[in-house]
Amino acid sequence: MNENKYYDEIKELIVNNEINKVVKNYSINRSDLETKYNIGKLLSEAGKNYGENIIKKFSVKLTNEFGKEYGLTNLKNMRNYYILFSKSQAMPDQLTWSHIIELLKIKNHFELKYYINISIIQKLTYRQLGNKIKNKEYERLSDEAKNKLISNESLNIKDTIPEPIFIPISKKYDKEKLNEKLLHTIIVDNIKEFMKQLGNGYSFIEDEYKIKIGDKFNYIDILLFNIEFNCYVVVELKTSELKKEHIGQLGIYMDYIDKCLKTNLQNKTIGIILAKKNNEYVLYSTIDNIIFRTFNLIGGTYE
Repeated sequence: MNENKYYDEIKELIVNNEINKVVKNYSINRSDLETKYNIGKLLSEAGKNYGENIIKKFSVKLTNEFGKEYGLTNLKNMRNYYILFSKSQAMPDQLTWSHIIELLKIKNHFELKYYINISIIQKLTYRQLGNKIKNKEYERLSDEAKNKLISNESLNIKDTIPEPIFIPISKKYDKEKLNEKLLHTIIVDNIKEFMKQLGNGYSFIEDEYKIKIGDKFNYIDILLFNIEFNCYVVVELKTSELKKEHIGQLGIYMDYIDKCLKTNLQNKTIGIILAKKNNEYVLYSTIDNIIFRTFNLIGGTYE
């Protein structure tokens, strides 16, 4: 195929895509991704035959005819999109081109698969996806969870929670003066993003959930339900060093939920202790259904 033929085919793809955007509104995104994928394929082939400069040459002509969307950077992204997804993944047509740009930063096949799946399941915006990649969520998964992803094994609820969890904090707050009340407020204000960090299928029930044990009222910091694992999830927040009594307290709360809220069709309650740092109690504890995680405070807020 000569140089002009490559250009003409790319031009035809662009023109047809513009028509599809008008005529087939329901499938605009899929058509757009397919077009960019096929353009990337042609650019890859042209580059092999005529050298890297052919992409720059095409970008000048295409920009003049169709606008800055077909500038040099975006054409290179289209080529990289083709190269990446022709080798390792089916084209994720549920995502947008902006999502793809974020995904192009990833080279590891299993990491890529993780972020594609979580973007689709959690309906992430491209900015939310970018935050997860920037905060290295995949890298914070346990080695056991990563091995399960590689072998296509099912993950349990413990596998889906990264270590540590990142919590956004506004500049108006002093990290050094963080207490449990403030931590509670920050998490509840960002509850949707907090649940997405924990994994898939979480629903918020209530914060400071009131329960009565004996003659005294107690308050569960955060009560969630996980639809995917069909269980309640009790979350307790600690900014001090984790102590044995914290673990005992959480166990009592979990037992209460199992006896008073859980139905026979639901699985046993899971407990999560979110602590500022671990100590020896975390290392040797083997209590069933209790998950220990640390948290890091980061600046800014989620979208």
